[in-house]
Amino acid sequence: MELEGIHHVTCITGDAPGNVDFYVRVLGLRMVKKTVNQDDPGVYHLFYADEHGSAGSDLTFFEYPGARRGRAGGGMVHRIAWRVGSEEALDFWAERLGAEGIETTRDGAALRFADPEGLGLELLVSEAPDPPLVAEAPDIPGEHALQGFAGVRAYSGRPAGSAALLGEGLGFEPGGEAAWERRGSERGSFYAWDEPPPERGMPGAGTVHHVAWASPMNELEDWRERALAAGAQATPVIDRFYFRSVYFREPSGVLFELATLGPGFAVDEDAEHLGEGLALPPFLEPRRAEIERALTPLPESPRVAGRD
Repeated sequence: MELEGIHHVTCITGDAPGNVDFYVRVLGLRMVKKTVNQDDPGVYHLFYADEHGSAGSDLTFFEYPGARRGRAGGGMVHRIAWRVGSEEALDFWAERLGAEGIETTRDGAALRFADPEGLGLELLVSEAPDPPLVAEAPDIPGEHALQGFAGVRAYSGRPAGSAALLGEGLGFEPGGEAAWERRGSERGSFYAWDEPPPERGMPGAGTVHHVAWASPMNELEDWRERALAAGAQATPVIDRFYFRSVYFREPSGVLFELATLGPGFAVDEDAEHLGEGLALPPFLEPRRAEIERALTPLPESPRVAGRD
């Protein structure tokens, strides 16, 4: 059995139009699904990824319009890291982000910055063997594009308390002090901790809701059983239409999801037109008119506008 690194990372935004502008126009990701939070269908669930909506590149956001700014603290992910291909890519992104008024910090082979709502982000030069997961953006050279997730960093004052679940339960391998890696046959991602700040964490705009790890479809029930055996309070398998999921908190407090590698985002949209219209799972389709009235208008995707 294998978990293929990170499947997706889900965050919170209070400003869906600004969120689309930053992640699609500035960072060059493709919007691959425009849908709603299935547990709260009055709000968006937006998915950004590579050209094919691949697991391992998929950053998602729940929008709660006007949500106050959050603050990462103990038991929360505080930074999301993407791979890039070279030091020259970091130079490109430092210049591009600077032109947008976004402050960056260079630390060797890493470039750190935050999105407009304060979500911590990082670009890491990577030599990992994983195939790059790249979106096609007209003003971002392919060699400098984001290549999928490298991993995430969380805050925990007791990282050793998570060892049994991560190691024995989920098959993570130690990757240094307070760090683990989960690598499958195709992809891998790190999960690391830092000492938490003195201020208590506060969920809100610009914070991470959960991190999901990728399971083959036929292994999800077995991974759930392994998590339960290692002490996790795991949910039953939930059908999210685009994938199936199990949720639990790892001992540091971070919400984990195990999500399947399929059916995928093309199950209800043509692959060439992912994310262009509002997609709803079948059980919400009868409420389409009501849901559409409640949602915030979004800017047109640059790739759609470019066809005019």
